[in-house]
Amino acid sequence: MSAVEVAISALKVVEPEDLRVLRALEELMTAYEYVPVEAIRKASGLHQRELTYRLDRLHQLGLIRRWTGPYTGYVLRMAGHDLLALHALVKADVLEAFGKPLGVGKEADVYDALTPGGRRVAVKFHRLGRVSFRQTRRLRGYVSEGVWADWYIRSRSAAKREFKALKLAFSAGVSVPEPLARNRHVVVMDIIEGTELANVSALPEPGETLAEVLLNVRKAYVGAGIIHADLSEFNIIIRPDASILIIDWPQFVYKDHPNARQLLERDVRTVLKFFKRKFNLRAELPRALDFVMGLVDSLPELT
Repeated sequence: MSAVEVAISALKVVEPEDLRVLRALEELMTAYEYVPVEAIRKASGLHQRELTYRLDRLHQLGLIRRWTGPYTGYVLRMAGHDLLALHALVKADVLEAFGKPLGVGKEADVYDALTPGGRRVAVKFHRLGRVSFRQTRRLRGYVSEGVWADWYIRSRSAAKREFKALKLAFSAGVSVPEPLARNRHVVVMDIIEGTELANVSALPEPGETLAEVLLNVRKAYVGAGIIHADLSEFNIIIRPDASILIIDWPQFVYKDHPNARQLLERDVRTVLKFFKRKFNLRAELPRALDFVMGLVDSLPELT
């Protein structure tokens, strides 16, 4: 099972004492390579016998990892981090039921879910640094605390940034999934339905699609004051009605960023190159840049 599936399964059976141990580990992992039992006992406030039972139970559930050396220590597994975030979102009445995975990538896992009101949503688990984590485990046979801490800190930061970007973009009328909630490294947003532009073999009106992409880049820049900074055919979704949705915003920058012009130009150039290669549509980059920056009101001419 994936880490998310382990967390979802464990979510049905965890008890308040289990959560106290998990939260204690989460807090202490930045200070220890493997958290000693005594440190967990002090942070959780549990008696030794109760703590021993909880540690064994959480280990069996696949939420924590045990290490035995000069002392016995523990760390959260990825599933343990996932469970803490999911539990908080369930308690906040954001999530109620979980469905199938919508996509698994290098830096995120996205799952289908339902709110208590029955609304379908996408739950995105940021996994920034997961590739380097796996490489370290494969090449060295172990995972150091530094790799774990780096993964978790970077993933939480990415989730926080993406949630902020989505709120700004959505408020400015950019076609993005509506952001609903965030906890730790997990972002809940409106459901993402459709196909990556990179995997679309044909479009009803390619020129209209390109125009819609540029218009949304303009809304983000002029209306929200932000730049995607990683825009490509892989994070532009073509929805069933042929409209677009722009996803994956953790690398966004504000328009006053020192490299804003360079990043905006790269985004626009990437999009124009794709439409030229795939649909034989051409547009002048300088004119397209003037449009998305709000310097002119008319879209660039497509040939």
